[in-house]
Amino acid sequence: MHRSVRRNGADNCRRPARHPEPATTPTLRHRGARLFGATLLWTAAALQAACAATATAAAPRYGGILKVALDGDPQCVDPQQPGNNTALNVARQITDSLTDQDPETGAIVPWLATRWTVDDDSRRFAFTLRDGVTFADGTPVDADAVKANFEAIVKMGARSSLASTYLAGLDGVDTPDAHTVVVRFKQSNAQFLQATSTMSMGLLAKATLARSYEERCQGQLTGSGPFVLKSFVHNQAVKLARRDDYAWGSTLARHAGKAYLEGIEFRVIPESGVRTGSLVSRQIDVNTSVLPQDEKVLQAQQIPILARGNPGLVYSLYPQESLPIGGDAAVRRALVKGINRPELQAILSQYQRAATSLLARTTPLYVDHAADLAYDPEGAAKLLDDAGWKPGPDGIRVKNGQRLAIPLEYWQSVTYLELVQQQLRAIGIDLQLKKSVIGQVNAKRDSGQLAIQFYNLTRADPDILRTVFLASGRNVNFRQPSEVDDVLARSAATLDTEARRKLVDQAVTLLLRDGHAIPLVELATVGATGRNVHGLHYEASSRLQFFDTWVDR
Repeated sequence: MHRSVRRNGADNCRRPARHPEPATTPTLRHRGARLFGATLLWTAAALQAACAATATAAAPRYGGILKVALDGDPQCVDPQQPGNNTALNVARQITDSLTDQDPETGAIVPWLATRWTVDDDSRRFAFTLRDGVTFADGTPVDADAVKANFEAIVKMGARSSLASTYLAGLDGVDTPDAHTVVVRFKQSNAQFLQATSTMSMGLLAKATLARSYEERCQGQLTGSGPFVLKSFVHNQAVKLARRDDYAWGSTLARHAGKAYLEGIEFRVIPESGVRTGSLVSRQIDVNTSVLPQDEKVLQAQQIPILARGNPGLVYSLYPQESLPIGGDAAVRRALVKGINRPELQAILSQYQRAATSLLARTTPLYVDHAADLAYDPEGAAKLLDDAGWKPGPDGIRVKNGQRLAIPLEYWQSVTYLELVQQQLRAIGIDLQLKKSVIGQVNAKRDSGQLAIQFYNLTRADPDILRTVFLASGRNVNFRQPSEVDDVLARSAATLDTEARRKLVDQAVTLLLRDGHAIPLVELATVGATGRNVHGLHYEASSRLQFFDTWVDR
């Protein structure tokens, strides 16, 4: 027996819009079950500017090189390897996926696969591929190519830190004919269909799969996407060119055929003020990273601001539990209670929110856990007192001669960690902040040298919890197996929405109760565009999609 998930692409295809502007307030609904809240936000001034631009613009036109500012070096532009947002914003434009995910509804819709079926036990997925699709080197995107990609991801192992977990337990990939791919798992894998929509599972030509991982990171990539990568110079720029024979956009695309833009030039501009000034002066067309202090400047100039909450794990602290301090449950629980999250709101972007769960509100099956994250400094102090951590002469607690000091090395551009540091100092914990670079932080993370990690992880599916926390998987905490592992495994085995919601809720409760994660802030991706830019929007993972983008110069 099997359950038909999607019969064909025509029923779900959006009609091309004459003026492909992003919708102003789309929402996310998981399989029609519930509303998640607004995911795409505009300021009033930005909306007025966008409407004015739309009213005066002609129909979408072809041509133009879009100049896009990134806030950091992409590092590695291979979508199947670990990547930061800057890298993934590039990679999405050169790779397609089997399916796509509607950012408004959460529904999985056709892309390179026109239809699929899923067995009732969620172990067997059969996809029918679209005709006539090729990689940029002319080779076909057929069943054999899909099989080669999935098997290469599994072989890559931990280097493919996300995609390899989506394929965990792979039993085999069958190709009964050139247009049919059957993916089999050893155990139920309810998250896999959504995984096929992610760019981590984006498809690459066999010639690319044969290259070294380092060569792929540095831009020697061939995908089937609407753009091809022409050059990548670290800390300077990435240049893409349009693929004129492209004719297989997602069913979410608002036009057919090739992309409107002739090319995209991503420029690395680390300084936020320089990005803002360059956008106002029209030296760039898009700023992909607008910091809170620049939002009012852009609003005053009536520059359209585009923002969307990131689904998945919110920005959190993750203690290393194989080390003495991180292994102390009282310390971890005190960290959860010792942070006043509503107080952080005052210094956040107007589009960001203080965390109310380990999952962001835009994540399917989100449940509010604000009560578990309530500020309770007295409760935190009691936990530490009872565990033998006593205030020292400078207010920082001490136990057996060891100060309660936790070094935190991070690379992100955030303003609220200093306030978190102050809040924790008030209960006797010394959070020692050190701003570093992403490569150095990641190297220390991978070798287990970080006492506590700080990051978010974007995915529009709650299985991100299993990916990060499962003791037999990534195990971000380096912890021993416990009750939560069974709950996470069961959440990945059921197709029943309400049953899965309850299991996800239980997993979050356990992770917060034991201090395996200390949620801080829900990230929102905030960008801005020139008034001559149309059709730019975020996909379901809050990364930019440029296929429908056009410029009016």
